Amino acid sequence: MSMRLTPYLVMDGNAKEAISFYEKALGATVIFVQSFGEMPENPEFPLPEEAKDRVSHAVLKVGETDLMFSDTFPGQPHQSGNLVTICLTTNDTEQAKRMFEALAEGGRIDMPLQETFFSPAYGSLIDKFGVTFQIFTERKN
Repeated sequence: MSMRLTPYLVMDGNAKEAISFYEKALGATVIFVQSFGEMPENPEFPLPEEAKDRVSHAVLKVGETDLMFSDTFPGQPHQSGNLVTICLTTNDTEQAKRMFEALAEGGRIDMPLQETFFSPAYGSLIDKFGVTFQIFTERKN
């Protein structure tokens, strides 16, 4: 069982610009970038044209640390205070469930912990102190 805590920056349509900036300013290496348009299509939630070029997920390596990014989906609120979230990464689904349930107590669940195309257990919530957490479970090889 392993666990990492990763800063996750949520941008308002300018994640590509921020990634390029941090790549130069911090000597970061781009590990992964995917746009909303590159994600598998979901007929229940058609993708608006203006969302296709926005970043759905990106990872930069800054020294020994990962720094993650995404853009908001068009229409989602973006304000100071929800720019930085904390992504807790584990390779253990049961640990992900325990952390999610504990952090959700007294807080608000934005996305229930569930299997997605990119994770066997992913969800997001705002804890009772107003801190936004994403719980991400890596697929076991």
